[in-house]
Amino acid sequence: MIVLAIDTAGTACNVALYDAARDATLSIAGADIGRGHAERLMGFIDEALEAAGLEMDKVDRIAVTIGPGSFTGIRVGVATARGLGLALGRPVVGISVLQALATSTLAAAPGHPVLIVTDAKREEVYLQTFDAAGQPMAEAEALDVGSARTGFATFAGTISGSGASLLREDAAAQASERPFDTADIAVVAKLGAAADPAIALPKPLYLRGPDVRSQAGFAVARA
Repeated sequence: MIVLAIDTAGTACNVALYDAARDATLSIAGADIGRGHAERLMGFIDEALEAAGLEMDKVDRIAVTIGPGSFTGIRVGVATARGLGLALGRPVVGISVLQALATSTLAAAPGHPVLIVTDAKREEVYLQTFDAAGQPMAEAEALDVGSARTGFATFAGTISGSGASLLREDAAAQASERPFDTADIAVVAKLGAAADPAIALPKPLYLRGPDVRSQAGFAVARA
């Protein structure tokens, strides 16, 4: 099975091609671009395909990160993955960024439960717990920092992610953090190969509402 993995949930725009039969990452393309995922994503997909020596019709499955993360980035990635899946007649699976970060953390520090905590800004964090096998122990959630500190003060395991030190000062020493909480795209691809398309739906994982405010003074008066 050849998997095309896409991650646009954060500041990075990354793509990978993975051969599940050989457990081999064939190519990786992308960059930490900040913004402009919609304009750059297809170019990175073409770059990854060329580096792997494959045509798009050789892709058997598409995996895409579904968040939590940037609203705009998630929408771009999910919409692109769904569009390609429809055009190619291939299944599309959604992979949580928190799941990918937990998998990377467990590879570096196996044998213990993991609490992934990412900084959601505005004094909030996104978090989720996973057991030593990498399976979720609870649903992902958004909490204010104070509630998260109280609720996980006695967590016995590895705490990782950009928000780790917001919960406990000693967590920074345990954390195996990636810049900007960017998931390892090779890990996303492997998780995508193992995912059940009937369960891992490519549906955005939004843990809080969009930060949209009305523009006072610009409303048009009704006639």
